[in-house]
Amino acid sequence: MAQKSKAVYVCSSCGYESAKWYGKCPGCGEWNTMEEEIRTAPPAAGKAGEARGAHTVSRAVKIREITADSELRYQTGFQELDRVLGGGIVKGSLVLLTGDPGIGKSTILLQICRTLGETLDILYVSGEESPHQIKLRADRLGVTTDSLSIMGETDAQGICEYIRAEKPGIVIIDSIQTMNITDMASSPGSVSQVRECTNLFLRTAKSMDIPILVVGHVNKDGNVAGPKLLEHIVDAVLYFEGERNLSYRILRAVKNRYGSTNEIGVFEMLDTGLSEVENPSLMLLSGRPQNTSGTCVVCTMEGTRPILAEVQGLVASTGFGTPRRVATGFDYNRLAMILAVLEKRAGYFFNNSDAYINVVGGLRLDEPAADLPVALSLISSLKDTPVDSDTVAFGEIGLAGEIRAVSNCAQRLSEAARLGFKRAIIPMHNMKTISQELREKLDIIGVRNIRTAFESGV
Repeated sequence: MAQKSKAVYVCSSCGYESAKWYGKCPGCGEWNTMEEEIRTAPPAAGKAGEARGAHTVSRAVKIREITADSELRYQTGFQELDRVLGGGIVKGSLVLLTGDPGIGKSTILLQICRTLGETLDILYVSGEESPHQIKLRADRLGVTTDSLSIMGETDAQGICEYIRAEKPGIVIIDSIQTMNITDMASSPGSVSQVRECTNLFLRTAKSMDIPILVVGHVNKDGNVAGPKLLEHIVDAVLYFEGERNLSYRILRAVKNRYGSTNEIGVFEMLDTGLSEVENPSLMLLSGRPQNTSGTCVVCTMEGTRPILAEVQGLVASTGFGTPRRVATGFDYNRLAMILAVLEKRAGYFFNNSDAYINVVGGLRLDEPAADLPVALSLISSLKDTPVDSDTVAFGEIGLAGEIRAVSNCAQRLSEAARLGFKRAIIPMHNMKTISQELREKLDIIGVRNIRTAFESGV
């Protein structure tokens, strides 16, 4: 008897399933995300007892009986990538690497094969390129290891059977949107195919204790293409950020079960592939204008690493009834709050002027410590008075106009002194934690409000 098929509608954003179509998903509230899929009902079991007997249950193990091996991570050869992963690739983990097309996802995965191939057998599965095309790219990147095997396949079940038979040390899947399970009627890249293929790779990685790195595409909004459930299945989600027309790339972890999500890795795209940027501060500050109004240097913390970046502000007379507010690399709502505080508490008026904020180098400032340099750059542009080029600033701005304390003050000041800055404007409450050694290297000025901070920086 032929198996019956039925149509279901699945949300491409959250995976919500329904028997009828909705314009707005009842699960996540997104519009026009319900996609039709054809499902085939599985064959019914002959007897309930036989169905129960076919299923085997794993035995529970006491936690004291589980041994914790000290060598659980593989080094990739990129310190920046290892830092983002929390120290390396964990055995048996499933890592999702995603980013815009052409950002360098396949490039960095092929480059790490150079180091991993010295001790491990690597299986590189490509559903988008032929083995010959990968060979050409490997020659350009200088990847010549004999431990690397290339497979051009899209059948997820066949790939997992090959992994169980050959037992490679590490597996790379490029990409998850091209994989499919032949028993399912939906096309590759659909919600159900992406979800089930990812679950299949997860079970294989955990059962064989083999790490699997998966490449995932993004949609027009910059999110991982496929259901949000995909990010919940994997152990780590890494995002490659940056503009295709710029050479620098930022690798960021938005989920990591084996490490911190605050670390970032900085790379530069060259003709020979991706290269590590060991000192991102020098890169972000290169080409900084001297004696120009509207610019200020901030020291931000990305995980455990202090990074210096340039914040540029521009205030110009508006040609419209409502002034424009534009923020690149900074939160728009935070910018609006800072402008309101500057007008109400400090007496700097922006109500007839457009205000623009830009963080140079593609970096995004998410912590409150960036409030003070943003305010200083705006006031500097408004008054057309430059902030000293050898001055670095950081601090959180409250609604009363006060400058509040921030964390990791000593690390920020040490990085500023190492890069040759002479003066630092910090919150007054952080002054009591500054050592005498740092006071000798830098002229440290503690401030309580915005007006005092600007007068100290010019």
